[in-house]
Amino acid sequence: MSWEFNIPVCVADLVKPGGMGQYVVQDVQMTFFLPSQGPLCILEHFDTVYSVLQGFSVALPSLLLSGSLSAVDRRHHLNAVKMGVFLLCKLTESLESDSYRQSIVTAPGKGSKKSKSGSEGMVQWDSERYTVLLSLTQLLQLDIRPLWSLSLVEEEFVSCVTCCCYKLLENPHISHVKSKPARDSIIHLLGVMIKKYNHMLGARVKVIQLLQHFEQLAGVCAQAVASWSSEFGIKAIVGEIMREIGQKSSEELSREGSGVRAFSGFLSELSTLVPDVMIPNVSVLLTHLEGESPSMRVAVCEVLGEVLVRVLSGDKLEDSARADRDRFLDTLQEHIHDTHSHVRARVLQVYTRIVNSKALPLCRYTEVMELAVGRLGDKSVNVCKSAIQLLAAFIAHNPYSCKLSSADLRKPLDKEMAKLKEMKDKVKEKTPGEPPCNVAPLTETQVEEHPPTSTQIQMEDILDDGELKKQEMLVQYLKDTESFALQVERTISIINNLLYWKTTTVVQEAVQFCVTVCEFSVADSLSGVRKMLPLVWSADTSVKESVLHAYKRLYLNPQGDSTRAKAQTLVDSLSALMVDASLGTIQCLEEIVQEFFGCDGVLQSSVVQVLWERFSGKRETSNLHRRAAVLLLGMAARAEREVILSNLDTLCSVALEENVTEDYLLARDTVLSICNITDHQSKASPFRLPMDHQLFSCLTRAISDGVILTDPQWQSFMEQAVRLIYFLSESPDVLCSHLLQRSTRLIVLLYLMSFPVNSVCLAQLLSLCGCVAFWQVSYLERSVSTELRRRRGEREQKEEAKGPESSNDSCMEEELGLTGASAEDTEAELIRKICETELLSGELFQEPVCSSPGHYPHPQLTTAACLALSQYMMISPGMCMDHIRLLFTVLERSPLPIVRANAIIALGDLTVRFPNILEPWTPNLYARLSDDDSSVRLTAVTVLTQLVLKDVLKVKGQVSEVAVLLLDPEPHIASLALNFFNELAAKDNAIYNLLPDIISRLSDPQRGMNEEDFNTIMKQLFSYITKERQTESLVEKLCQRFRTAKTERQWSDLAVSLSLLSMCERGFKRLQECWECYSDKLTEPGVYQPLLSIAAKLRRGAKQQFKAQVEEFEKKLTVVHTKGLENVEREAECNEESQTTLTPLPVRSAHKPRRGTAHRVAVDDSDLMTPKQQKHSQRRPRKPITFSSDEEEEDAVMQESETPKVTTPISRTSRRTRLRH
Repeated sequence: MSWEFNIPVCVADLVKPGGMGQYVVQDVQMTFFLPSQGPLCILEHFDTVYSVLQGFSVALPSLLLSGSLSAVDRRHHLNAVKMGVFLLCKLTESLESDSYRQSIVTAPGKGSKKSKSGSEGMVQWDSERYTVLLSLTQLLQLDIRPLWSLSLVEEEFVSCVTCCCYKLLENPHISHVKSKPARDSIIHLLGVMIKKYNHMLGARVKVIQLLQHFEQLAGVCAQAVASWSSEFGIKAIVGEIMREIGQKSSEELSREGSGVRAFSGFLSELSTLVPDVMIPNVSVLLTHLEGESPSMRVAVCEVLGEVLVRVLSGDKLEDSARADRDRFLDTLQEHIHDTHSHVRARVLQVYTRIVNSKALPLCRYTEVMELAVGRLGDKSVNVCKSAIQLLAAFIAHNPYSCKLSSADLRKPLDKEMAKLKEMKDKVKEKTPGEPPCNVAPLTETQVEEHPPTSTQIQMEDILDDGELKKQEMLVQYLKDTESFALQVERTISIINNLLYWKTTTVVQEAVQFCVTVCEFSVADSLSGVRKMLPLVWSADTSVKESVLHAYKRLYLNPQGDSTRAKAQTLVDSLSALMVDASLGTIQCLEEIVQEFFGCDGVLQSSVVQVLWERFSGKRETSNLHRRAAVLLLGMAARAEREVILSNLDTLCSVALEENVTEDYLLARDTVLSICNITDHQSKASPFRLPMDHQLFSCLTRAISDGVILTDPQWQSFMEQAVRLIYFLSESPDVLCSHLLQRSTRLIVLLYLMSFPVNSVCLAQLLSLCGCVAFWQVSYLERSVSTELRRRRGEREQKEEAKGPESSNDSCMEEELGLTGASAEDTEAELIRKICETELLSGELFQEPVCSSPGHYPHPQLTTAACLALSQYMMISPGMCMDHIRLLFTVLERSPLPIVRANAIIALGDLTVRFPNILEPWTPNLYARLSDDDSSVRLTAVTVLTQLVLKDVLKVKGQVSEVAVLLLDPEPHIASLALNFFNELAAKDNAIYNLLPDIISRLSDPQRGMNEEDFNTIMKQLFSYITKERQTESLVEKLCQRFRTAKTERQWSDLAVSLSLLSMCERGFKRLQECWECYSDKLTEPGVYQPLLSIAAKLRRGAKQQFKAQVEEFEKKLTVVHTKGLENVEREAECNEESQTTLTPLPVRSAHKPRRGTAHRVAVDDSDLMTPKQQKHSQRRPRKPITFSSDEEEEDAVMQESETPKVTTPISRTSRRTRLRH
């Protein structure tokens, strides 16, 4: 064999004649001469080709090791190897391309099945791919370089193998789990080629190309490079590829969209695999931190983070490594304030990983924590969420203490600082040159008898120095711990405000943070835990589940050695949460505790037992914890009623009998717990207790006996007790009648016995009367009405069960209106008649107390009388009509803020019950928004918000009073006003419709609001105007208001309002059309400057044509502002007249010459003379005011209502003339 097989660049080159001794294909057979299936026969005979290559792998090792190959045999074997490898690689590439093409063509559509015939060949190749790669690897792992001359393997052979491997890597499924064997084989084969066949330069170039064109290969390429570096020891390739990426300019990266993302993902993945290899070349990547690509900045920051976590961490770093660590941390710190939000978020996440890995030096804790706290106010949701995660990581992995209460840390710090001071004082006493204090000098004989050796003196000094340094380190540690705890405490208040963000993920992270700080016993951590409690009512399921999980983690999963210990811990933690908790907090906590008690278990039973022991006093405990125990029992009763129902006698004997006067709060909480059993009423019949039950005897006695006492807690107990009577008693009206009689007799008896009856007793009696009246009406309209409806339903079901026998009776009842809706109306009319005629008789004692405050000056009596009067007014429309004027008089003139606040609440309830009666008095309600007392304003804005948002009150111009509260000095009132407008903005066009009236009312000279406050309010209100059509309409409305505005301040306010609109082209066009409305006001700076700012904002980023229009409008504003509208219009008239005089109009011929015909122009002498001005016998009268426009869109004649009160003596010309000049 005298020829040599040279691997061609492409397959077609094999048929072209080459140099001397080069192999050329002589006979190319046609397709039909091939075996069955044509070219696809390779699928059946591929094993033959594979066996040839496998034979090389078996026979070549022995031949190469023997070293007895002649030149001819070496050539034969070399040609065989080349031909086999070439054929196998090219067939592999061809089959891979066909497989990928077939997978695209035969991809199943939605709802269709994949055809078997189209996928058989592809499945067969998928099974053979790994076999081919394994065979190539086995061959190339042999040292076949001696087959070549001088052991130099030709580049074509290397390229043939590597190109096949890269072709296989381009498969989109190569990164899938099922392709892992083939992927690992390709990486290993390429590693062999780089290690043995000098392919590193080609691999570097090819990896960059793959990343540029195939974004999904970022992870695969990172895995390959890491494998080559670690398994094959080719660490230089990591640096080569990093330098290649680092040399990419910003212009190149901007042109490569997917390539940039691939580079970023490659670097991030590679840093997790071989961070130590990347350190020497990290500097080449730092240039991208100053580039424009945020993805590359993120990748570099993640590389730095992995290096810091995996390599540059610990206390045993060398000086150079420590310098690199500090430099990398400084770089990350700078990019916490990156211009791109994605970079900021990822840097915070990198810091979170560093803190979780405890790789952040202690000296940087404070600084990084301050930066994270600053990012809590970031506009980006992801940045804010990442900042919360970082702060939680700081607390969870802090190196200081498991308890971070600054108050608890202060005591040991003071103790150790005092000890350090003592030690320093002792050291100063021992220093030479300073005589020790209060120590007698040694005599000569003592010195001679006990001479101190130099070694003893040195040892004592060393020990003293060591102890002093230890003490200094301890004091510094305690100082750092206290500083860290204080920093965490400052963070809590900020994150607590994020619990009610609109973004779910931020709320979830804030909830987790509150749980973390509570677990570390940070001071004021319970504030966040309590604040997040109302989120159990959230409409967002994920937020609700986060809160439930947080409370279960904090309170319902106690730690202990036994069930009893766990129950004790759980009760202690829940009791601590309920101490001094508001009623709203307790209601929210019921949802969580109810779910816990709903699950049957040993722990739940133990908890109930511990709670009963605390309540009954079997265990020594405080009154606060007894109240918490009975409330928790009530929450358990919502899940299992028998917890309370079977122990009513215990509740009565402990809290409602003789010792009830000692603690009315315990009695009140007991009544609240008993009320929870009424929530389990069945639809069949309501659960009620008989009148002679021990519970009602105790309640009646406790209420009536307390009337003549002066305990301030009796009022709240009485209200809940009367409520419970109406919920549980079979005849509550009879019981309460006896209760009122007994209470009245006690007061009369005191009076007859010559005991002084103070105003407090009368106030408590009035409160009792008003409470009974309120619940009596509620009982009639709810319980009695529901019972009548239930009985009617049962009766109708019985009649239906009887069948046709009762059909005649049913028809008669329908005619009489005793069924269906008519029956319901009859029942409602019956209840209304009872309320109007039977509940009240005689004169009201409350009326003289309310109408004559001078005769009854006691504050508590006046408060109780007004509240009772409002409760009586709920009974019927007639009672409300008779006393409505008196109640509003009390609202406006009462000097007591509590009376005015109670009156607002009562009037809100009356507005819901009798809206037609209260509608004329709406302005009086809005007037309380400007009350001098903050508590009254707070109550007013709360009540009005509920009435407006529930569509009970119509939204009118009086809402401007709510807008004023946006600047209230009380932050809570301002936040409620802001919430009012946020909710109102959700209603269609509500704020848009109100804005003109709000502006008019706030800019009224009689109100006297300063400009800064007006601008602040308007800025908030105009932020709700987002629709283009609304903006356009508001521009016209506000411009029209210029006509009726009387003062310069009103003009200025209107101009400022216009400038706050987000104006677009249509709005600007409408502003130009309304030029007549404000043009005569432009001499005022307060009008000119806001309009000029509108032009400046429109000019930014505008198109060229629109920009020219804006600039022309701006020039027009400036001219009128500088010269005045009168002078500008006068100049325009003069210019128009001069042009009319000097420039004659051309005289057009009546007949036009025909096209193509010659004609002569007759020249007359008169044509060369200056024409004389024509004198008109009659001058056309000029209209005094014209509002013409080029478009002639609409008639602009002012109506009588639009005529300004202050007329301006100006003459107006046509719009075309003014625009020309």
